[in-house]
Amino acid sequence: MKLMLRQTPKGLEAYVPKKDLEAMVVAQEHPDLWGGWARLSNGWVFAMPSFDTPPTLPTTVEARKISGDDA
Repeated sequence: MKLMLRQTPKGLEAYVPKKDLEAMVVAQEHPDLWGGWARLSNGWVFAMPSFDTPPTLPTTVEARKISGDDA
């Protein structure tokens, strides 16, 4: 699922275009975000892609949803 990420004054924010959802990233497996999981404020958890050279934000990535309601 496409996940758009950007840095805001409040922290890292994610936008899921398919669901028209904006949510803050509230927890992540790795400090640099990439290659682990990331939990959004609505409870969804995504498996984040890994990169040799991390992309600069804002960016759009293909992430796999691994848990959370379809709300």
